[in-house]
Amino acid sequence: MNKIILLGNMTRNPKTTRKTAEDGSEVVITKFDLAVNRRAKRDGEADADFFHCTSFGRQAEFVERYFHSGSRVLVIGRVQNNNYTTKEGSKVYGFSIITEEVEFAQKKSAEKPANKDSDFSSVSDEEQPVDGR
Repeated sequence: MNKIILLGNMTRNPKTTRKTAEDGSEVVITKFDLAVNRRAKRDGEADADFFHCTSFGRQAEFVERYFHSGSRVLVIGRVQNNNYTTKEGSKVYGFSIITEEVEFAQKKSAEKPANKDSDFSSVSDEEQPVDGR
């Protein structure tokens, strides 16, 4: 089983790319970095681990739209090796997190869409029907 659960903050705004697949469909890929605090040491100092995360498709669009630098995020996913050999023949080892779920992990009042255009507009109390219809 390959499963990882991370709770942390985005270190910068997500970066999205759109590519065309061989069948002509659009592939959306969003990458972001997550800082996850370790348990505090006895001296009160807390270190952090940093993870490169990648989302695909509709989830990638969701991350691009609603998350930004500093967002508190819960990520559930899997670890994928990114090992390669350089031109000089050196082996480089790395990994990234392929997201399966990405969720808000902060209070609702702190959430704001990353882009200013919102799908919703506010309605005053006078404009709302009394019976809720």
